[in-house]
Amino acid sequence: FDHLGTPNLLWAGLKHRLGWAVKAPYTLHDMALDSIGVLDALGVGKAHVVGVSMGGMIAQRVALAAPERVQSLTSIMSSSGARYLPQADPRVMKVLFSRPADSSRDAIVAHYVRLYKAIGSPGFPTDEAELRQRIAMGVDRSFHPSGTMRQMVAIAADATRAQELARISKPTLVLHGEADPLVPFAHGQDTARRIPGARFAGIAGMGHDLAAGVVERLLPHMAPFLLAHR
Repeated sequence: FDHLGTPNLLWAGLKHRLGWAVKAPYTLHDMALDSIGVLDALGVGKAHVVGVSMGGMIAQRVALAAPERVQSLTSIMSSSGARYLPQADPRVMKVLFSRPADSSRDAIVAHYVRLYKAIGSPGFPTDEAELRQRIAMGVDRSFHPSGTMRQMVAIAADATRAQELARISKPTLVLHGEADPLVPFAHGQDTARRIPGARFAGIAGMGHDLAAGVVERLLPHMAPFLLAHR
């Protein structure tokens, strides 16, 4: 998708906050259709759709675009996209918009270690060596800054999703960290409020990551929910 270019993220964010239309070269709806395409390719008729962070927004879009393919929806540390919701902690934004010291692999890994420390779960800290190893694997597999920028603009461009969530009719579970500094707790609460019949649970000590301790807290909510809607 590099032919789509690298968007101006700051300009897109400002337009989003002002309520102006933001154009994205590749939208969350497009990504939802890609997800449905994966189900088609695998021969899966219906699925329990689970999304984390931006993935939660895409999961919401899947439930809106193809409800007949959704057995249940689980949205984790995500958002409704409503403009009035609180912004990320300024300290996190400072790290998010900073750049690696140089273009070397070590500098890129160090940059993402700083970011994940800033957004991580205070109640479930991850060992730094383990964190560094996981990030290094991620950088080697899929480091693509212009793609990340296009993803963030796609989020800003999805201005109508908040009003559309009332159309979701599938069983829905919304989980959110009470200590999330990137997508504040109110975003999860608002998502659950907008989806008819949605269940909501806040996770104490959880930030914006899936540390091992966080997963242990999520599973007691997810397992019975998924089993109840087989």
